[in-house]
Amino acid sequence: MSKIALITGANRGLGRAYALALAEAGVDLILTYRTHAKDAIEDVLASVRGLGRTATAIPLDTREVSSFDAFAGEVRDALRETWGRDSFDFLLNNAGTGPGATIADTTVELVDEVFAVHFRGPFFLTQKLLPLIADEGRIINFSTGLSRFTGDGIYSAYGAMKGAVEVFTRYLAKEVAPRGISANVIAIGATATEFGGGLLLDEQVGAHIGAQTARGRIGRPDDIAGVVVAMLTGDTGWVTAQRIEASGGMLI
Repeated sequence: MSKIALITGANRGLGRAYALALAEAGVDLILTYRTHAKDAIEDVLASVRGLGRTATAIPLDTREVSSFDAFAGEVRDALRETWGRDSFDFLLNNAGTGPGATIADTTVELVDEVFAVHFRGPFFLTQKLLPLIADEGRIINFSTGLSRFTGDGIYSAYGAMKGAVEVFTRYLAKEVAPRGISANVIAIGATATEFGGGLLLDEQVGAHIGAQTARGRIGRPDDIAGVVVAMLTGDTGWVTAQRIEASGGMLI
């Protein structure tokens, strides 16, 4: 029986990379996207199906906690109708944004947005989906190298919220352990995606930041996707409550 992964924010960037890499590894997929990204998610679905995997997509705004009950119902229906199952195996809380500002310039609105997307959303979405995650399943939350180092100093709210995600994940790992479920955090270093306005896609910016890594370059989506696939499909069930940084040795 094929494993099934649910990935939030899978229409572009790292979420898309995770979807394609997991499909290549033989995993079926439930993907989420915000409604404005309908065309993008259709492209991802076509690519996944082209790899011979079964996939479906459900719209979700992780800021809207009041929608999570209905979303969980849609997931339950999709599992039953598409796979004849009542559970899925892997949850990836990937959806995110990357606003930056100095502490002096940070607004209440920015903090509220980062909190809603990066902490409140994953916390309560995980809560709603726990009954649908199979025993011996695996949960991956995502953090950032900016919870360890300060970078250029404009991500205090973002880095702090990701630090909260890391603490949440340790508590989660303890709570779900009796069911054989593992929960870990992958902390992502500088990676060339559209995230945060696509700044790291600029060749000069990428070269400058890449020089601060042990590997001498910034990450590519496939670098992070490889870690995800290893954590979900490899013999790593004994690893839980851990922060695994995938940054190429940035600022060591």
